[in-house]
Order: sequence, then C-alpha cells, then structure tokens
Amino acid sequence: MTTIITAKNTVRDRMDYDVVIVGAGPSGLSAACRIRQLSVQNNTEISVCVVEKGSEVGAHILSGALMQPTALNELFPDWKKRGAPLNVPVSSDEIYYFTGKETSLRFPSLLASRVIHNEGNYVISLGNVCRWLAEQAEALGVEIFPGFAASEVLYNEQGEVTGIATGDMGLTQDGSQKPGYQPGIELHGKYTLFSEGCRGHLGKQLISKFNLNKDAGTQHYALGIKELWQIDPELHQPGKTIHSFGWPLSENSATGGAFLYHADNNQISLGLITDLNYSNPHLSPFDELQRWKHHPQIKKYLKGAKRISYGARAINKGGLQALPKLSFPGGLLSGCEAGFMNYPKIKGSHTAMKTGMVAAESIVDALLSGSKGQETLHDYEPAIKRSWVYKELHESRNVAPAMHRFGMILGSVFSFLDYGIFKGKLPFTLQDPQEDFRSLKQISSCSPIEYPKPDGSISFDKLSSVFISNTNHEEEQPCHLQLKDQQKPIRHNLPLYGEPAQRYCPAGVYEIVDNAGEQQLQINAQNCLHCKTCDIKDPTQNINWVSPEGGGGPNYPNM
Repeated sequence: MTTIITAKNTVRDRMDYDVVIVGAGPSGLSAACRIRQLSVQNNTEISVCVVEKGSEVGAHILSGALMQPTALNELFPDWKKRGAPLNVPVSSDEIYYFTGKETSLRFPSLLASRVIHNEGNYVISLGNVCRWLAEQAEALGVEIFPGFAASEVLYNEQGEVTGIATGDMGLTQDGSQKPGYQPGIELHGKYTLFSEGCRGHLGKQLISKFNLNKDAGTQHYALGIKELWQIDPELHQPGKTIHSFGWPLSENSATGGAFLYHADNNQISLGLITDLNYSNPHLSPFDELQRWKHHPQIKKYLKGAKRISYGARAINKGGLQALPKLSFPGGLLSGCEAGFMNYPKIKGSHTAMKTGMVAAESIVDALLSGSKGQETLHDYEPAIKRSWVYKELHESRNVAPAMHRFGMILGSVFSFLDYGIFKGKLPFTLQDPQEDFRSLKQISSCSPIEYPKPDGSISFDKLSSVFISNTNHEEEQPCHLQLKDQQKPIRHNLPLYGEPAQRYCPAGVYEIVDNAGEQQLQINAQNCLHCKTCDIKDPTQNINWVSPEGGGGPNYPNM
C-alpha cells in the first residue's frame, strides 16, 4: 500500500492489483473466481480484489430467486460437494392469469412449460449463494472488501480507466469532516470490471462518458418487490413455484408479473414485478403487491404465517436490443450492469455469472499475452456472442417490447408464439424506443387509485416493511439522493404528476410535507433500499442516485 495526494489535496492510500472488480454479486464473484482459476492453471500470479458497498457480501443482494445452474456447473462442476446452497429443486410450476381480485385462470402445464420451464432449476436465496461464492473466491486468493462503496472512477491522462476510489467516511451533510474522518482508498488495476447490478451509478457514468449505448436500443426497467415469509408447515410444498400476471396491475393498464416460491425451512418468497413504463402517476408498486397478496391463490399460503423480511430492487428488461458496448479503455461491464437479464425466464443470475466468467477469460487472455493494461478488450463482445447467453437473449428479445407495444394479453399471445413456439426465430426484432420515465401521464388525465388500508396480517405499510429490511444509513452524511434542481419537485412534479416519487419509491423515502403552510419535498434518505427506481422513473430525470457511505443500506439476511 502506498499513500498519494489527490488533486483536491486529499491524502489517500493506494493499492494496486491486476484486476479490480466492483460489486460482490453473482457476476463479480464469478469473474473473480474464474480469474484465479485461470491464474493457477497457467502458473502465473494474477491479483484480484472485489469491492462491495454492502456491510457484508449478500447484504444488498435481492432476487426471487430461481437459479438455472448452467453457469455454476461450468464454474464449479463439483458445487454440490462444495456445499453450494442450492438445496431445493423445483418440483412443480403453476402459471395463472388473475382475472380479478378473487378469480383466476390456470394455464395448462403443456402450454405453460413452453414459456416458463423450471425443471432442473433450484429455489434459492441469491444472497446466500453470493456468500458461498465469496468463500470460494477467498479460498482461491481473491481479496474482498465489504463495506467499501466504489464512489469514483479513476482515469489516467489518456482518459483510460485505471481503477476506482472508495467513498470518504465521516462527512457531515454539508461535506465537512467529522472527528474520525477517513478518506477513501484508491484501488488501481490493469483492468476494472464493473458488476454493480442494475443501474449501477458508476456504470451509468461510464456508459455516458464512452457513449457505450450509441448503437443500442432503449433500456427498460421493472421494480421487483419481495417479501420472505415463514408459513405453516402443513401448507409448505418445497420446490413449488407459482407465477401470475394480470390483476392487480391490469386494472390500471400496467404490466408485470408476480411470483411465489416454496423454499426450504418452511419459508416462501413472494413478490411483484412492476414494469416501470406504467402511465398512471397514482400507481404505487408497493401497494399493488399488498393487494396481490389478498388474492385467494396467494392468501391461502399466508394463513397463520409471519413475514420475516422485505426488500426491493430494479431490474433491467430491455434485453438484447438494449445491450451497450461492453468494453472500453481499461474496463468492462458484466451482468445486470449491462442488462443481461432473461426477461421471460425472470432470471438473470445465471447470465450474470456467465458474462462475468467470459469477462474474466478476456482479461486473463490479455494479461497472459503481455498486456500492461488499460486497453479496450475487443474480444469480449464476440466471446459473449459465441456463448449460450447470447442465444438465450436472442430467443427472448421480443418478449418485453411486445408487452409494451401490445399490452399484457395480446403481448402474451405474441410472446407465446415468438418465444414459446418459434424460439425467437421470427425474422424481425421489435423495438420500444420510449424511455420509461416518459410514459407517465399528467395526473389530471388519470383516475385516482384508492388502495385499501393494510390489515397488519397479510398487507402492511411501507415503514414497517423497511424496518424488517434492516436498512440503516448514517444520518449525518451527504444525501446520496441528489436533486439536480431543488425546486423542480414542488414547482413541476407536484402540480403535473402529484410528485410520483411518493408512490413509486417502495421505502417511503420521498414525502411531501407542510412546513409553515408551504409544501416541501422531504427526503428520508436513511430509508433507502438502493433499488434505484427514483433514478429511473422520475419524470424529469431530476434525481441522481449516488453511493452513500459504505456499509449503509439494507442488510438482507437471506434474500
């Protein structure tokens, strides 16, 4: 470790590695493991570090989740002997169209399996899988730094990426230093892999700086909200999976879907995925989930049950058309940072792992060829196109835009034909160029939505939900939810859209309060779940999410 003085006269420690990885999710950890595997195989030392903003690996990881073990089989063929936490194989699939709050239609199994086929997959906690991956990585010699948020991309004089700097610790809200202040650390690498997950704040900067999306279609997003429940053992059916679409989102012409998975230990995970191209600013994804749980097909599993955890995260759904350029001088993007989720499968962990592994192989090939670093690894994208990831995304490329263009019912019919029957071989690719934030209509043209009060047994309010996410931020720090224009929420968003941040945020971060007869936007940043919805859905793109102090945010136990 060396000490340097920055241009702002800040004294920072510096550490150098061959490879720096941002994000200890499935993609970043798989990349780290693969680099070290290849390092050992080639009898050469390649140093790797992973920086993670969560207080521990897995603390910020949230997914449904069903895992397709394709990438895991490649990375660790003996994962069962190693004790990977894939303990509940999928035993059955059920798909429903909810026609109303008490009615539904079940899709015949033969038809349903054409679109969602989970034989050979596992009901998992992705957080626990990442914890296990971290153990494998450390055993291979990877250094992992949880509790340190990557806050800045570092560049050399040629504009090439040379690493990242972690955020300063111990700043007050106005940016001045508190007692115990600690400056960030610079982590320099010959190559830096960015695997922050969906809408990573450094990835967003890199896409803009290097114009990586100039030839890409529009990226689209959805908000996934999840709850973990402990249920009556007599109602528990390990491995059973239920998916639904239609009500309640269809009542307001919104699209998305929901899930309920029977995991182990008499637990179920359930959740609602709301496409963020919805138009009615009255819509609240959180309250839509609370309504959905009262449907008879869901409610029957919650009798006498206890909710034990809650969280939320945005997901990419733009698919193949929206992938940006993946490499740039000194760096690469992998996993959901770039948008590799398979939307109709509702899975992204296996594609995240594989793209991290392909990125690792490209980096190692360069280093073994004598690269001194900071090059653009042009072979990364062709390698992705040769992999099964590209085939999966090509097959599913039209599903999300079909839902956007044709609506849920007609879009589902088209998707069944294109994806379920023809496997993406129809000779055209649909596009949806309208960005999600542009889809909101003005509040004057939309009908209000009256949500029922929570009953405290099946449905709950936001604050009690945030409480069981174990979310915490140091309050006396600069706000990580930055408004580009402080006046716009009240002068523009409130009269035109009813300030939709009050409703699209699943954590009660944004409130309109009365201060001496004057309305103000209050930002409760300490509640933030790091879902990134505000960064995506704000109708004027006025909110910029940046990383708070490392270790802040949710502390999910096994989500």
